[in-house]
Amino acid sequence: MAQQQIHAVQPQTRYNEGDLVLFRDVERFWLGLPGHTFVGRVVRAWRHVDTGKVLYDLTELSSNRARAGIDPDYMRPLPAADAMHDIDTAPLREPDTGAMTPAAVAWLRQHLGKDSSALPARP
Repeated sequence: MAQQQIHAVQPQTRYNEGDLVLFRDVERFWLGLPGHTFVGRVVRAWRHVDTGKVLYDLTELSSNRARAGIDPDYMRPLPAADAMHDIDTAPLREPDTGAMTPAAVAWLRQHLGKDSSALPARP
């Protein structure tokens, strides 16, 4: 039987106001309770008086609920490149738009509707 490799992921140690993150409520996760993982926006960072550790306050995007004192060990960044990957890799030369994700098609329609002479330059 082949041994499975485990890859450690080092969490980002510093987040900025406005960053989008994925947060896991570790207690809910280990108890098997629903609603343990959500997308949030960083509101502020602050240092805990007793431990000296930097903690974060987030706004849960799906409910606009405030979450305070979040440990960054249970946060991961949600980079724009990942959110835009389907658009950046859309098969524009394919005659069948079914090969593209709905997000890519919607983006193209929006931009072609504004100015059909050219698509915006890719970064």
